[in-house]
Amino acid sequence: MMKRFAQALGASLAAMLISGSALAAEAGHPEIARQPWAFSGFTGQFDKAQLQRGFQVYKEVCSNCHGLDRLSFRNLVQPGGPEFPEPAVKQLAAEWPHQITDGPNVEGKMFERPPLLSDPIRGPYHNDNEARAAQNGALPPDLSLIAKARGVERNPSWWIHPFLMLGDILKSYQEGGADYVYALLTDFSDPPAGFQLVEGKYYNKAFPGHQIAMPPPLADGAVTYQDGTPPTLDNYSRDVVAFLSWAADPSLDQRKRIGWQVILYLIVTTGLLYLGKKRIWSTLKH
Repeated sequence: MMKRFAQALGASLAAMLISGSALAAEAGHPEIARQPWAFSGFTGQFDKAQLQRGFQVYKEVCSNCHGLDRLSFRNLVQPGGPEFPEPAVKQLAAEWPHQITDGPNVEGKMFERPPLLSDPIRGPYHNDNEARAAQNGALPPDLSLIAKARGVERNPSWWIHPFLMLGDILKSYQEGGADYVYALLTDFSDPPAGFQLVEGKYYNKAFPGHQIAMPPPLADGAVTYQDGTPPTLDNYSRDVVAFLSWAADPSLDQRKRIGWQVILYLIVTTGLLYLGKKRIWSTLKH
């Protein structure tokens, strides 16, 4: 009887989730599929090789329009990230095409200089007005926190939300931003028949409203990987999204490691306190 009850409950939950997805789709909110990430879940960690490939995609493609103002070159060396050799990062910074505005000098004038390890990874534009002027009014966002600033929007009925939240807690789901950015990069296509696309816009199934000013940034063969990874749109998107997820949360590996150490400490402490309590109270008569 309990087995049949559990099966019925599972079927009811599945039906509610499906109906919630259908309602969200009808409301115009695109459904974003969850992707497998090496850094997801309670024990997930960043893959150093993937982060290095993701930075290559950012450097060769994304940096033409987007900066990483909250990420410094020295972060590319630190543990838990791409962990490039420091001499290579120093050379990378010295050759970075987008220089740093510094000053004033002894003459009271501002000047341009190559970045240092302590400098942020700048994009091509000095300010938002310059960026809008170069992009026909569209503002390319800074990508430092894009994986945290974006997310998967779900708008089912209010009574479905507690079940969705419970599922996210049990699965430790925190990768909504990564899922959304991956979908955005891979869901460019021709508009369906009857869809009125504004001139200068591109059709994207994952973008709200389906019209985006950014042209498809990636395509098969756009970047040549040095480690022999197949040069496909899917690999490019996964790698650069993993890199941007790390950029938004560089301490993720350390945070999860400390979390597990704290849990282990609390378990051992609880056991010792229990044994101590039994030893102290065992000599007393009740």
